[in-house]
Order: sequence, then structure tokens, then C-alpha cells
Amino acid sequence: MTVAHTRDELHQARAALSGTVGVTMTMGALHAGHAELIKRAREDVDHVIVTIFLNPLQFAPGEDLSRYPRTFDDDVALCEEYGAALVFAPTPDVVYPDGEPGIRVSAGELGSVLEGASRPGHFDGVLTVVAKLMHLTRPDAAYFGQKDAQQLLLIRRMVRDLDFPTRIVPVATVREPDGLALSSRNTYLSQSDREVALSLSRALNAGAEMAEAGPAAIRRAARDVLVREPLVLVDYLVLVHPTTLQEVPEWYRGPALLAVAGKVGTTRLIDNLPLVVGPGGGPRPVADAE
Repeated sequence: MTVAHTRDELHQARAALSGTVGVTMTMGALHAGHAELIKRAREDVDHVIVTIFLNPLQFAPGEDLSRYPRTFDDDVALCEEYGAALVFAPTPDVVYPDGEPGIRVSAGELGSVLEGASRPGHFDGVLTVVAKLMHLTRPDAAYFGQKDAQQLLLIRRMVRDLDFPTRIVPVATVREPDGLALSSRNTYLSQSDREVALSLSRALNAGAEMAEAGPAAIRRAARDVLVREPLVLVDYLVLVHPTTLQEVPEWYRGPALLAVAGKVGTTRLIDNLPLVVGPGGGPRPVADAE
């Protein structure tokens, strides 16, 4: 496995990869969820590139950029263990050689709701770096986790709307045995915080159990779980259409996304579950989650 830090090193290593290439983009602090992305890519393509870049553009002032976990040596070891061919780990001056870019990719209206409402400008930063890394790594396919559902949707839209020659592959959320969605920010949680955080996935599961009964029943069941856990400061709990992110009406039947965000202690966490609402409904496969 090759580790590249500069553009020249990346271009040289990328040129040596024959056949199909996939990429998974990370900010480091890799865990089993990232490993699943690499494994999924290895099933599809000849070579996998992993990018490790803590992107300053997607952090607002006062967010956790300075304390975001950094575990580079362990990250490289995980990439090698799961079969990555190339790790690209640039510094900000490599990705943004002229400083913060004057031209950025706009996430538009889809980037201004849910996470975008709580973190203005966040998705512009995400899409800008994803676009740059796609140009630099030139992948046939890129693999992103369903846990960041809004990010996944926006990347799919960017690729389609701007004609990127890259296939976007969603990968199901990886969870702990107790249901907590894996996240690099879980390292911030104390043991008591972690117990509180489980209410997020429990709320989603409670909502999913009521999928056949319709939107009102789904929302009510999920909300009832969260109101019993006062230590979660809920930002939003929504049942939305998976491609418009608009709240679905009571009469709606079909694919939907049940999503939640909240703060546990000082840590902001997100989670979601793709559903089918209506007769025969319930959780739906992530491959259909668009």
C-alpha cells in the first residue's frame, strides 16, 4: 500500500493503478464503519483509494475542528488491513494551495435544511472538497455511508447535476451491537453519555415498527422514545421524502427517511433509517435509499 501526501505523489501512485478504481473519503479517526466502506469497494473494483483529510471548510467557527480525533498511524494500519491500494493524506495547503477557495460548490436549497439549517455553509464545504478529491483521485466509483444521509443525497445530486463520471455507491450504516451508529465523534462520549445516546437509534427503531400505520404513527412512536430521555437535546426528528427532504404528509405511502439529530453532553450526533411507509412497510435496503 502506498501513502501519498502531495499531489505529485498522488498522481504518480494513481497512474500505477490499472483497472477500476474506487475511493472512500474520510476525515480520519477511522473505525469499523470506514472499514466496511473499504470492504464494499474491494468487492466492486480492482483498487481502492482512501483519502484522509480533515477538511476545514466544513467546520464553522466554534465547532470541533481543533479537537477532532486524529489517529493517523492507526488509520493507515486499518486501510492496509482491509486492502486499500493507496492512501492520500494531504494537508490543507495541498488541497487548497491558494488558501480558502474563492469558488465553491453550492449545496443549494437541499443543503439549507436539517443539518444545513444547524450548520450553515457545512455542505458547501463538503461538496467542494468532495469535488476536488474526485478530480484528484479520478475514481470510477465512490463509496459513502448511509449514516450521513443528507451528505449522501447531496453528493449524488452534485455528481448527476454536474456530470461527474463517477458512480456513487451507498453503504449501510454500521452499528454497535446495542444499536449505536458508529461515528468518529463517539470517542467524545463518556460511558453515561453513551447510554443516553442509544435513545437516538431506539427512537428510529420505534418509528420503523409503526411504518405500516403511516407517518403520524411513525413520528409519534419515535418522539415518545426521545421525550423519555431528557438528557438528549433534540435538534430535529423528521420523517421526510428521501430525495426532497420535505416532511411527508399523513396520506403519504412510499419511501421515506426517518432522521434525528441531537446533542448528548457536548457532542452532536445524527442518525437515520430509510423506511417504506404503508402496507408491508418497514426498514428498506440502503441500495434503494435515494
